[in-house]
Amino acid sequence: MADGCENGFLNGFIEEEIFMDQPEGFTAVGEEQKVCRLQRSIYGLKQASRNWNTRFDEVIRGYDFIKNDYNPCIYNKISGNSVVYLVLYVDDILLIENDVKMLCDNKTWLSTQFSMKDMGEASYIPGIKI
Repeated sequence: MADGCENGFLNGFIEEEIFMDQPEGFTAVGEEQKVCRLQRSIYGLKQASRNWNTRFDEVIRGYDFIKNDYNPCIYNKISGNSVVYLVLYVDDILLIENDVKMLCDNKTWLSTQFSMKDMGEASYIPGIKI
């Protein structure tokens, strides 16, 4: 099952103080010289993908997923006879499970943490035709 985090890069938090000019069209009249302080990552920010990945990693590990030692984009979770693999590709998520209820539970939980879009069953993974 494939899911995508809508605006995944906008889910990342930033640790540094970053200021930018007011966006075109959003400049406050009489306050054109003021700048904006970023509170979240935005597209185009060098740190955006790193911030997104750090946030995703913290959230997913807090839900008992274990990061793969050999590939940091793969997580797994085992509960009794049920196994789930979560593969992260930029801001797309592929869930591979042997238990439909666990699949639904994990998708529901993920959607409470991130703005998600269910893309249905995967037919293609970069480099692999299913």
